[in-house]
Amino acid sequence: QVHLVESGGGLVQAGDSLRLSCAASGRTFSSYAMGWFRQAPGKEREFVAAISGSGGSTVYADSVKGRFTIARDNAKNTVYLQMNSLKPEDTAVYYCAAGRSIATIEFGSWGQGTQVTVSS
Repeated sequence: QVHLVESGGGLVQAGDSLRLSCAASGRTFSSYAMGWFRQAPGKEREFVAAISGSGGSTVYADSVKGRFTIARDNAKNTVYLQMNSLKPEDTAVYYCAAGRSIATIEFGSWGQGTQVTVSS
C-alpha cells in the first residue's frame, strides 16, 4: 500500500492550464505504475492517464490526448498531470492511483482527490 495526496486543483477559465501533483509515501515509488482518474457530478469515474513505473510508457484517454501530459519524478515520489486547453467538461474531482501495473492501477491505492472546475 502507498499513501497518496493530490494537490493543485482549483477554479480556472476555459483555455487555461493547471498542473496537478500527487505525492506518494514509501521507498518503492518507482515500482508503481501511476494513474489519474476523474469523476464529474452524476457521472462514473473515468480513466484519464497513466504512466509506468519507469516513466517510459504512458496511456491517455482519447478525451485528453494532446491536451494533458502525465509525468513522474521518482526522486520526489511525485506524479504530475499537466492540463492545458482546459474545457468545462474537464470539471471533475481528479484522483491519482497507484498500482503494480498500468492495467491494474484501479485495484491499488487511491488518493482523496482534488477538485478541478473549469468555467466557460
